[in-house]
Amino acid sequence: MNPSLSIQLRGIVQLTRWKEYVPFVVPLTIVGALLAARPNDMLLDWRLIAVTLANILAVAYAFMINDIEDAPDDARDPDRAARNPVSSGRVGVRMGYAACRLVAAATLIMYALGGVGVFMIGVLTLLLSHLYSWRPVRLKAWPVTDVVSHSLMLSGLLLLAGYFTYDSQPGIVWFVAAAATLASVYGQLYNQLRDFETDKAAGLYNTAIILGEDRTRYVMYASVALAGVCLLAAIVQGAFPLWLGLVLLISIPISMLMKKPQTDMRGTNVVDASGSYQIQGLLVINMTIGVWLAYALFAQFILPAL
Repeated sequence: MNPSLSIQLRGIVQLTRWKEYVPFVVPLTIVGALLAARPNDMLLDWRLIAVTLANILAVAYAFMINDIEDAPDDARDPDRAARNPVSSGRVGVRMGYAACRLVAAATLIMYALGGVGVFMIGVLTLLLSHLYSWRPVRLKAWPVTDVVSHSLMLSGLLLLAGYFTYDSQPGIVWFVAAAATLASVYGQLYNQLRDFETDKAAGLYNTAIILGEDRTRYVMYASVALAGVCLLAAIVQGAFPLWLGLVLLISIPISMLMKKPQTDMRGTNVVDASGSYQIQGLLVINMTIGVWLAYALFAQFILPAL
């Protein structure tokens, strides 16, 4: 029997899997905008809201098309089948694709409000999001391209969309974009380790399967180390205000007050020791960037009136 319209609508919301990425898409976009606005003495405006929404919708599209295209593979695993609204029958394939088209259209409109440069970045982000999972191409099924496309569409390009909203010459901010992209490389390889057996059974030849589990872990941590080097290079060259380091140092012990989670950022059991620190790390990032945004808004709207 076909599911009712209300069940399909709830399933479409689940198909977006918004809880898995909003906590990192929003700070990535904001930090990109702040990195552009700060040295150029530019004021934040409504475009930041539009581009943030665009980035959220672009990632929603990536997750939606991924679950639709992966539905036959997810059906092999009871846990993944239950999570996937298409595999479980809560959303029909035609309804899912129709929702994807609507999300893509809304995404492009939001990106266009940020300017030509942002729109072009948005088109590239959507294109990678589609090709990453679309079966005739399926970038996720091939080594190297799976990691590169994933890290760009879910990290580097999102930060650059925020930056290009207010400036078109990143300069030292390329180091920050590289750091974010390399951090996403870690995330992608971690995800591939988690899904190693299922992906192998599905006949995929992604980077983790080619490298093997041990080498994949080495590359994971190497990417984190390189991300740290790139971020340090940006800090040394003055990309961030110095006082933000104090905020970072304060936020770390605050994040440690929360009980160490037994699940990773996706809500699944950790497959590597680093997985249990993902939520705390994300909390530190959000607190630090949140304070920076609050300061920028205070200086822009309240301080002049005092």
